[in-house]
Order: sequence, then structure tokens, then C-alpha cells
Amino acid sequence: MNGTDIRLGVVMDPIAGIQVKKDSTLAMLLAAQSRGWHLHYLEQGDLWLEDGRVLASSRPVAVRDDPMHWYELDEAGTHPLADLDVILMRKDPPFDMEYIYTTYLLELAMAEGCHVVNHPASLRDANEKLFTAWFPQCCPPTLVSRDPGRIREFMAHQGDIVVKPLDGMGGVSVFRLTPGDSNTGVILETMTQRGTRTVMAQRFLPEYRQGDKRILLIDGEPVPYALARIPAEGENRANLAVGGRGEGLALSDRDQWICQQVGPRLREKGLTFVGLDVIGDYLTEINVTSPTCIRELDTLFGLDIGDQLMGAIARKLEAEA
Repeated sequence: MNGTDIRLGVVMDPIAGIQVKKDSTLAMLLAAQSRGWHLHYLEQGDLWLEDGRVLASSRPVAVRDDPMHWYELDEAGTHPLADLDVILMRKDPPFDMEYIYTTYLLELAMAEGCHVVNHPASLRDANEKLFTAWFPQCCPPTLVSRDPGRIREFMAHQGDIVVKPLDGMGGVSVFRLTPGDSNTGVILETMTQRGTRTVMAQRFLPEYRQGDKRILLIDGEPVPYALARIPAEGENRANLAVGGRGEGLALSDRDQWICQQVGPRLREKGLTFVGLDVIGDYLTEINVTSPTCIRELDTLFGLDIGDQLMGAIARKLEAEA
């Protein structure tokens, strides 16, 4: 396949609403465009299934690294989704049924020869919290349950825990609990919806004060630097979305070891672009839906992570040709 003939589609949230300075999807599109690839913009509603074939209404898009004018859209055209060579699935959570339906459509397009990043079936399989259970050697003490009593027992053993929903992002609804906290009952009641919703509890890691590290992996291999997200004063969450600040640092030996544990499984599952969250020595989440922090790391270390990703995709397309 001629490198400049590649047609790349992106399924994303409305491009008009992105933050240019921070948006990883824009970084990917800029990198693809610099290679001469033809870009097509789609939202979830632009995909549909008709008589067993997935169709799309996509719009050619040109992008610029300009906070005042970062995209231009051309007229929409209707075509089989598989007419595109590669699709980036970059729709942010919530990971709801509409998201799952979209992965089914993308999987059908894959069956016709379109390459999708990340693999749609693996997006469904690899819950960003639960997927860590496949790597217990990397994780802090963890409990997944809908039983408030069992979570209380876990807290009694661990002393200080964090409780979070399995479908959240950006630090939303993450609670720190300690024995004797008078709010424990109402928090567990609310989080588990009176024992009907499964949540995750993990031992609290005080190392979060030094940063909740985001490590990016491309086809199972880590970028050599991480973005340590430092919590704001008085905040238990380090997410940039809730006021954390980012500091760059080289991966530690332990970080590299965690990546060695996780990387082969990511390649096996077709999870080409992934973000690991690491606090201290422990893996806490594996982000597969729409990992971020490309632009921050690029700026701090003079990298071009988007181009690294496009290179990995180009090699996969060549191998499949």
C-alpha cells in the first residue's frame, strides 16, 4: 500500500469542542496528515448498518495546530465504512450501550478488511479498571464487589482504601474511605446502589502525592517518559480533569517491568494505543478507550508520539496487505 494513499477515519466526540493544547486525538490526526494520509471525520451517529453492511457518512477533514482554527470539514459523503483503510476509535466514555453498539459496527467493518485502533472486541473485553486483574503481580490489594459488607471487611484489613466505579473516567466518583469514617455507609450505599452495582476497592496508595503516572504504550512498547499527574492541594485525585498538574519524568525500572508484564497481552488483543496508570510501584488502571497525554509528553520531551503511533499502524497495514 502506498503510504500517501491511506484513508484514515476517526470516530470521536465533536471536533469543535476539543482543547487544542491537550487533545491527543488532534495530535494523531496532525501526524497522519503530515504523512499525506487522507483524513475522514465521523461521530457515532454517522455509522449505521443496512442489509448486513456497515455504512458511514464521513466528512473529509483538514487539521491545524492552531487554537483559533484547528479544523476544516468538507462535504459529507456516504460509503461503506470498510472503504477506509484504518479507523481510530477515539470516542470518550461513558462506556454505555451506545458505545458497545458502535464497537459491533466497527467489528463488522474489520471483517471486511478495515483496520481499527483499538480492536473493537478488546474495547468491550478490557474494562479499564477490571483488566488490571489479569496482572495481579503488578497491582495493589484490590477487591471488586457489589457487597457493602465485603467492602467494609476489605477496609478493615487494609485500613485506608479508595472506592471507584468500574465505568468512570477523569476521577469522577472516586472516594477515599478509612475505618471510622461516618460517611462510609452512605458512600457505599450510593456507590453500590444498595448492593446492585459492582465497584472496585483498592488499598490507598499515599505515593499518589508524588504523582499518578500515565505511561503510554504503542503496540505494547512504552514511550520512555511518563506524565506524573500531581494532585492539587487538598485533593485526593490527581486527574488533570480535576485540577491536577502534569510533570514529566523518565520511566523507572519498576515502570518498565510493569510494561513488560502488560505489553504482550496488549499486542495479543489488538490494543495498539494504551495508557497505563501507575501510582508508586503499582498498576491501578489500563486505559484503552481514548488514552490521553500525548501533547503534554510531546511538549515536555520533544517527542512526536502521534507519528510513532502512525508508524505502528502503517506497519500493521503493510503486514495485512
